[in-house]
Amino acid sequence: MEFETIKWELQENGIGILTLNRPKRLNAVSFQMVEELHELAGHLLINLDCRVLIIKAEGRVFSAGTDLKDGNMLGLRKTYEDYQKYYFLNAPEPIKKRTYYQWRVSNFYIKMRKISQPIICLIQGPAAGAGYSIALASDVRIASPKATFINAVINLGLPGVDVGNSYFLPRLIGLSRATALLYSGKTLEAGKALQYGLISRIVEEEKLFDAGLELAESLLQKSPLGLRMTKEAINFSMDSPSIETIIQLENRSILVCSSSKDINEGSSAFLQKRTPKYSLR
Repeated sequence: MEFETIKWELQENGIGILTLNRPKRLNAVSFQMVEELHELAGHLLINLDCRVLIIKAEGRVFSAGTDLKDGNMLGLRKTYEDYQKYYFLNAPEPIKKRTYYQWRVSNFYIKMRKISQPIICLIQGPAAGAGYSIALASDVRIASPKATFINAVINLGLPGVDVGNSYFLPRLIGLSRATALLYSGKTLEAGKALQYGLISRIVEEEKLFDAGLELAESLLQKSPLGLRMTKEAINFSMDSPSIETIIQLENRSILVCSSSKDINEGSSAFLQKRTPKYSLR
């Protein structure tokens, strides 16, 4: 697949690398980027050759958030014949334009959780708004000392909640810390993010990709099915009504994986004290 606002690479070993690629625009999330992210996410929903996904960004900024140039178009009453592929722009009222676009962009974060690949996000610099939520929706976050997490939308007269941040943030760092950030719009520095548990490591920027790659390669040593079902169980556990529900899901996962040939390789490798060699899928 070829894109303009993002880059996509799938290595032979099953590691996929998604790069936000608008450095001159500080990787702001434009209409086009939203559509390209949706296209890639839809592909990953059914792609078994990609086992782990790394998300990173070109330039000094991870993402400045929503592209304001595109966002201003949502406030106008005119329609845009040149933008037929963006259906929301041709709604008759600004409120409808904004509503339909909000639905479209926010559904990408749902897809991030629905794809079965664990997601490792590498944050080299500021991550704001929609870019912040890309980091939040990932499974593991590794950041450079220059990384910052910015949710300043409440300072613009809008709610401090957007594209999933009020869902992810309390679950990652706790309700009290999350509400303080969402109410205040304050920037979270890398050191404090590590203290809160939002990120797992701080790595110098020049070593950031290597750290992500090392983690991704370690996940390739796990059963492909087992890893996918682990992400599924974690997703369900975030909203489970009871421990009984999760125990039953875990039981199913164990029984399904124990019927796969992966269990033979995993057990043999463990007993022989070697790295397991699983098939790509």
